[in-house]
Amino acid sequence: MTDSIRILMCPPHHYDVDYVINPWMEGNIHRSSRDRAETQWEGLYKILKDHATVDLVEPEKGWPDMVFTANAGLVLGNNVVLSRFYHSERQGEEPHFKRWFENNGFTVHELPKDLPFEGAGDALLDRQGRWLWAGYGFRSELDSHPYLAKWLDIEVLSLQLVDDRFYHLDTCFCPLTNGYLLYYPPAFDFYSNRLIEMRVPAEKRIAIEEPDAVNFACNAVNVDDVVVMNQASDNLKARLGDVGFRVIETPLNEFLKAGGAAKCLTLRTTEPIARDVRAVDSIVSKTITLQGHLLDAGIINRALDLVVEGGGSFQVRNFNLGEQRQSTSSAEVHVSAPSNAVMEEIVAQLIDLGAVSLPEDERDAQLEPVLQAGVAPDDFYVTTIYPTEIRINGQWVRVQKQRMDGAIAVRETENGLVAQCKILRDLEVGEKVVVNVTGIRTVRKPESREQRGSQEFSFMSAGVSSERRVELVVEQVAWELRRIRDRGGKVVVTAGPVVIHTGGAEHLSWLIREGYIQGLLGGNAIAVHDIEQSTLGTSLGVDMKRGVAVRGGHRHHLNVINTIRRHGSIANAVEQGMITNGVMYECVKHNVPFVLAGSIRDDGPLPDTEMDLIKAQAQYAHVIEGSDMILMLSTMLHSIGVGNMTPSGVKMVCVDINPAVVTKLSDRGSVESTGVVTDVGLFLSLLVKQLERLTSPLAVKG
Repeated sequence: MTDSIRILMCPPHHYDVDYVINPWMEGNIHRSSRDRAETQWEGLYKILKDHATVDLVEPEKGWPDMVFTANAGLVLGNNVVLSRFYHSERQGEEPHFKRWFENNGFTVHELPKDLPFEGAGDALLDRQGRWLWAGYGFRSELDSHPYLAKWLDIEVLSLQLVDDRFYHLDTCFCPLTNGYLLYYPPAFDFYSNRLIEMRVPAEKRIAIEEPDAVNFACNAVNVDDVVVMNQASDNLKARLGDVGFRVIETPLNEFLKAGGAAKCLTLRTTEPIARDVRAVDSIVSKTITLQGHLLDAGIINRALDLVVEGGGSFQVRNFNLGEQRQSTSSAEVHVSAPSNAVMEEIVAQLIDLGAVSLPEDERDAQLEPVLQAGVAPDDFYVTTIYPTEIRINGQWVRVQKQRMDGAIAVRETENGLVAQCKILRDLEVGEKVVVNVTGIRTVRKPESREQRGSQEFSFMSAGVSSERRVELVVEQVAWELRRIRDRGGKVVVTAGPVVIHTGGAEHLSWLIREGYIQGLLGGNAIAVHDIEQSTLGTSLGVDMKRGVAVRGGHRHHLNVINTIRRHGSIANAVEQGMITNGVMYECVKHNVPFVLAGSIRDDGPLPDTEMDLIKAQAQYAHVIEGSDMILMLSTMLHSIGVGNMTPSGVKMVCVDINPAVVTKLSDRGSVESTGVVTDVGLFLSLLVKQLERLTSPLAVKG
């Protein structure tokens, strides 16, 4: 026995699964055996008494989880940070543990009542006393970590838990003697795994597989070269043996029903302290403001979810709810993150929601020069679709040519500083680029409740419409198309060859002919198959009237390509009478610009197809400029490209028979988009019928 090591335990006289506060408890209420639990606890107690001094705290009736003493608090030297339990079902344990610590000479530190922290279940000391690993995400809040660093005078390394089965750090993470670590990597987010890898050498990391993880192999008690646990695979025992550890298994399955095992049942009260260790608090915090219809538009929920999902923690400091229906609300949210890098990612996403820092924290945007053409400085801010402003010399400057997935380039002109969104390849030496997230805000115009609910044909908010709602969406799109045309606006279509295959060519042609379309974007295929249909009556060799493949039809599209190449261009073929109808015919006849972006799979290609991807992107962006609406018709890749180039304020309609495609396109970030899951040919047919009804004499009189 090692006399210098002391462990606190609590007999399971009142243990049971009385409620559900973790996934392990589900289905196990009152299904544990008190007798078996007593026997298993005694087995662990006897093993530990052979290797350490075991102290006992008296169990209290009504608090069945007191047996899990790891959650009593966190001890280092004579100091203990008392737990603040997340769930009310365990909060009654706090005064009993506090009394035991005080009676045994410890200095007790208590966190604010609304700041959860669950002791040594979520805080594990490196076995050499060099730092403290602290978990957060389910039971403990990140904002508790600075208190730990201060009160215990130690460096705290924050790890985010992401799998609710491993709701406490000690369920998936076990520091071992001599700097070894037993852990289950999938329980942590990317940044936490990187931090672990940076601090623990590869040869000392013992990563386990899921079968061992769900048997709580990491929920082990380590004393010198002994590791006591519920159960381990032969492979894991061999791996531990290879580096000098002896595994002692003792069954604790009755406690697994409540989500605990060996480590949960123990609290080590004598921890190693490295003499040269001092408090290091790496937690960074920032207070941001949110304004708008925070509740009914769901902005506050999205913001708080982004903070947590991004690896941070939050406290809502002030929330001012609008008093009238048309009033906006505001909130001040204190955001914490384990590092500057994580904070910047969180804030970047909050900026997309329209969040700004408080006035006292406002600083100018950080600018760094472009040193190599087409290459941005490290940590450059990645733009979104939303109108953006940056703070320069204390003034907010609007960013021009807004688009997503670009950088903000700032340059001096005769009229002063100009900020502009640029894709990376267009950055020039001499410009400066915004880096990090300081001094950046997006501009949102809150929409009133009345506006959202009163417009008879208000355009659909973001979402995916099911088949049964297609006619409703068609009515709204038709009404919007009519409005845009009548005021001289601009509608661009990006379309795939499926439009032709499903019989939609005649309807798209009608839209172009009647002035509803001012630009067409696509690939080589839509033009080839449109011309094939208009000249040969087939699409991909299938007779469009009878729906059957024709003999030799597989050569039709190549014959078309060859013929157009002979004429030199689609426009020449139209002017020379080779093409007399169809989508491309109407584009040429009505001076509607079109861009065909090539790909590696294109046959021919047509002479009009731009095979230089850089040039094609630039031509796409030029056609999109000034658009009021974009119809995305069954072409995922081209539509995503268009979406990346398009700022907010442009209405988008994504139509595809595949729900996954529609969802992907509708999730690109625009709040003014809708997805329609249907056959694109049917959609275009219904759209044309609705527009014909709207433009009929009866409709005009009405």
